[in-house]
Amino acid sequence: MDVPVVVHPRVSARHPEIEEEGAIHAWVYAVECAERVDSPYWPAYAALGDDRNGRLLELLAALQEDGSILIYHAMTPPSKKTMTEIFGPERREQ
Repeated sequence: MDVPVVVHPRVSARHPEIEEEGAIHAWVYAVECAERVDSPYWPAYAALGDDRNGRLLELLAALQEDGSILIYHAMTPPSKKTMTEIFGPERREQ
């Protein structure tokens, strides 16, 4: 069963270089993902994945009540904060 993935309109408004399809592709084929247990949007996740142009995207997403995933943040390149959140401080620079 495929889980619907939706991109919040704010993503492309704040980062016009990121297309909706690219953010969805990066989510579906994410190379790393970590649960954000302290998020007010829990269950929420931080993920890293490549868009269709091969750019590494930082994604923040939340599971919605209807079972869909809402990507509410995407940017490239990933921030040091997100890299630390996903990998821990010892692997941030990789």
